[in-house]
Amino acid sequence: MGEDKKKVVFIVNPISGTHNKDYILSLIEKMMDKDKYVWEVWYTKYAGHATELAAQAASDNTHIVVAIGGDGTINEIGRSLVHTDTAMGIIPCGSGNGLARHLQIPLDPKRALRIINAGFKETIDYGRINGLCFFCTCGVGFDAFVSLKFAEAGKRGVLTYLEKTLQEGLTYQPETYELETEDGIYKYKAFLVACANASQYGNNAYIAPAATLTDGMLDITVLEPFTMIEVPALAYQLFNKRLDQNSHFKTFRCKKLTIKREKPGVMHYDGDPVEGGKDIEVEIIHKGLNVIIPIDREVRDAANPVFQLAQDYIRDIKEMNETIADNIHERNQKIIQKITKRL
Repeated sequence: MGEDKKKVVFIVNPISGTHNKDYILSLIEKMMDKDKYVWEVWYTKYAGHATELAAQAASDNTHIVVAIGGDGTINEIGRSLVHTDTAMGIIPCGSGNGLARHLQIPLDPKRALRIINAGFKETIDYGRINGLCFFCTCGVGFDAFVSLKFAEAGKRGVLTYLEKTLQEGLTYQPETYELETEDGIYKYKAFLVACANASQYGNNAYIAPAATLTDGMLDITVLEPFTMIEVPALAYQLFNKRLDQNSHFKTFRCKKLTIKREKPGVMHYDGDPVEGGKDIEVEIIHKGLNVIIPIDREVRDAANPVFQLAQDYIRDIKEMNETIADNIHERNQKIIQKITKRL
């Protein structure tokens, strides 16, 4: 390996999302700039393995560690790269891809690889919830509860998430939260409390449309109780950056937040659910992670919202077809088993 070349490590989560990882790996061999970089591909084998691999890469003075996976994989890798000279690159392959979408990294692996080849670096903020790192969002309430149900479902993808959201939304009861910041104490009965570093959960669901990754502030969104008849309007506003038009949403900014609730329960960080106590501490860490982002006009244009929406639509249709095919196959197998037993 040439000493003048920069080292890149690609960390692959084989089970995240629905992308074909073999195709992406073939693109790496074809597209990576061999005059500029040398690289290796490492595979995760269990939950938390990406964190270990990224820490090893950073200690080896690797220039870029590329996450090939979803927000969970990105979180595992990012937490080992904070406050190091190693930058994180992203080839988004997850169910939501919240951080990649906020950074305008295209979902198309070819365009994402062009960004990595260009190697333009920016330092972004990250957050901590009870000491756990997050890069997009964290919070308590309904979104954390749905994250738990999604994790228990065994199936990934936007359709599964939507299914769990609709199922649980019919019976979920709001809780009372006391929110303490450097500017005062607020009390809300709320459906959820979201703490955002990036603007969205993923899938272009903008829970904090005005959030940026470099301002050193948390964007807090509180969703107060609403009726089922208001759900369509809420959904429209969520996906069109118009939450500020809804009176049920309260927003403010802070650097640190203490969330107090009546009993322990689930919380989430970057969509991963975890049990938390009655008191939860959230804070923002300014300029702590180097990431590779788009810089040239051609790449940014390719990642514009219209392009992303069209690409998302095609991907969701494909995923829907695959889900329907899986369900038909499952039902056919059950029918065959019943007939076999009768015979």
